[in-house]
Amino acid sequence: MVGMMALPGNPYDGHTLGKAIDQVARLTGIEPERCYVDRGYRGHKLDSPAVFISGQRRGVTPTIKRGLKRRSACEPVIGHMKEDGRLGRNFLKDVLGDRINALLAGAGFNLRQILRKLRSFLLKILIRLRFQFVVQQHCMSF
Repeated sequence: MVGMMALPGNPYDGHTLGKAIDQVARLTGIEPERCYVDRGYRGHKLDSPAVFISGQRRGVTPTIKRGLKRRSACEPVIGHMKEDGRLGRNFLKDVLGDRINALLAGAGFNLRQILRKLRSFLLKILIRLRFQFVVQQHCMSF
């Protein structure tokens, strides 16, 4: 998860795209070249990164098609953050509480991803050590 932001009120998706792209550029130091979004972002009025909307038919190259499929694969992450990351219900007060809740949900998601990678890395190390130990024991018995 690169960026998380809580916007007050109930803004239209197309109006939030510019702020989200600015946040990603500020956090990563890299200006995005392409942006893949769903149909809720029609009417965004942005020129800087190329914005591709799902369901678009014209000018869709294989690279763009692949990016749109990847965007579709990222959609369940939002649902998991609402359920697992407690993003669906906010118990903190006011706009500041909304911002804190969003940032903590994003940080929690990233920490769960890091822990999952560390767990699999440690498991691979333990399996490799166990395999070496078994091979050494087997060789000593001959």
